Amino acid sequence: MDTSLHGIWVPLVTPMQHGELDLSCLQRLADCVINDGAHGLVVCGTTGEAPQLDLAEQSAALAAVLEVAHKRCPVLMGIGGSDTFAAASRVLEFDDEDLAGYLVSTPAYVRPSQEGLRRHFETIADSTSRPIALYNVPARTGVNLELATARRLAERPQFSAIKEAGGSLRQMMDLVQQTPLSVLCGDDVLLFSALCGGGHGAISASAHIRTDLYVQLYDLVRAQRLSEARTLAAALLPMMQLLFSEPNPAPLKAALGMLGLLRDELRLPMVPASLACKENLAAALEALDALPRYRRATAAATTAHGAARYSLAHAMAAI
Repeated sequence: MDTSLHGIWVPLVTPMQHGELDLSCLQRLADCVINDGAHGLVVCGTTGEAPQLDLAEQSAALAAVLEVAHKRCPVLMGIGGSDTFAAASRVLEFDDEDLAGYLVSTPAYVRPSQEGLRRHFETIADSTSRPIALYNVPARTGVNLELATARRLAERPQFSAIKEAGGSLRQMMDLVQQTPLSVLCGDDVLLFSALCGGGHGAISASAHIRTDLYVQLYDLVRAQRLSEARTLAAALLPMMQLLFSEPNPAPLKAALGMLGLLRDELRLPMVPASLACKENLAAALEALDALPRYRRATAAATTAHGAARYSLAHAMAAI
């Protein structure tokens, strides 16, 4: 199993049923995206509603995914929070698991200095010997991990990657050109440009939907088949935009619900997507469903999505 932090990684949503985690559904979803060619999975990222899950629930979600992913696909565990020492303690709770590493976000709300950010990440890294992927998402945390800070952290080989979701292609390219980090695009709409600029892959919420096409896009760019890649990226873009037209992961859970892969249920303060959003999603799902499957997809994945098409037809009729 390739555990390098390259390629298309899917930050799994956390399925729920009547307020409780639906672990069997989570396992089916993980199996589906693995069969569709995902290079890696993330558990308890932002898309997984991690802030709304307690420690026991996070541990249960991780164990469920690892059972499915075992020897098939590497897994990162998401670590967040504004309390540095609480985050470092949380790492210790998961460190005996078979992980590829941790995805650690900048601390939200407190807006530390760049020196504070550096010491935050280094303190968490001192709690584990596993690789750490930095996660820069200023729209959610209120603070930007600047290039100079990323470069300094990258002097420590344990910091092996960064999920860059700052909304700036220039910042992403500076990271590619001026650090040894694996740069994973965290802004889905920038994925094609990021890959063309030398980015190493993505941690993409949108890649839940037709994971095979995101893997195909990655492979096309790596093969320098840029005209084909551009056409595919254009086909994926409307769905990417819709999935972030309302707060993530509400549109994504709505789409996955239409595909029959989970219940369209979130925990407050997150609420389900609007009816208008769902109507647009149904049309976008139908358009993607018409695209041929990528050759890497397995027979199991094809079977799973055959069932999804049946669910999609009924979901569209119900809207």
